[in-house]
Amino acid sequence: MLNVLVFDIETVPDVDGGRRLFGLEGLDDEDVAKAMFHLRRQETGDSEFLRHHLHRIVAISAVYRSGDHLAVWSLGDTEADERELIQRFFDGIDRFTPRLVSWNGGGFDLPVLHYRALVHGVQAPRYWEAGDEDRDFRYNNYLNRFHERHTDLMDVLAAYNGRAAAPLDQIATLLGLPGKMGMSGARVWDSYLAGDLEGIRNYCETDVLNTYLVYLRYELMRGRLDAAGHAAECQRLRDYLAREDRPHFREFLAAWREA
Repeated sequence: MLNVLVFDIETVPDVDGGRRLFGLEGLDDEDVAKAMFHLRRQETGDSEFLRHHLHRIVAISAVYRSGDHLAVWSLGDTEADERELIQRFFDGIDRFTPRLVSWNGGGFDLPVLHYRALVHGVQAPRYWEAGDEDRDFRYNNYLNRFHERHTDLMDVLAAYNGRAAAPLDQIATLLGLPGKMGMSGARVWDSYLAGDLEGIRNYCETDVLNTYLVYLRYELMRGRLDAAGHAAECQRLRDYLAREDRPHFREFLAAWREA
């Protein structure tokens, strides 16, 4: 099995940045965010979804599969600040050079990570390598849209055609996977304001589980896994989730209908 790191991030408005950029000093976080959403809606005509550089990362979750090892977790703990989360993510790349796998990571997660790493001065030499120091990265690096060191499943399955892109939740559901299970990225800010960071991290973990299982089906489709290998990887994950026995893992297992 390949050395694979499936990842997903959850974000909230960067209210400190919003204060500086839009002159919103004196407002509390909730009102700053409302102003940012309002300005964005004026800009787009309908959407409040903020530009990439105005997001702040509050969770990074991953599935790591290499050799005999499988793990599902969120980086850091609930007390970790944004810089620590980002540094841990890129440190893992520096150490293990995994294939990154995401759903819309090229369109959202990685650009946000780039901007926030820039803000915090996070170093990530292996991630940014493009062949100057390591020739193996010249034709296969993390930065090129069409290279495999980062596989954005949404982009690849849509044949790099934005009009054909699909939501992870719908693809997962079509495959008999749990999908969002009642949570969505749109509710993360409200959960954050309510102090439910653990709930956000758990939701992020279920997203990477869905993404990982779609990735296994993708590897089956292109012949990198045969039917027996695919079934074995799915069973390995079922066994892991049952062994960990955390509430959101139990819920995920109960909703997983794929054969």
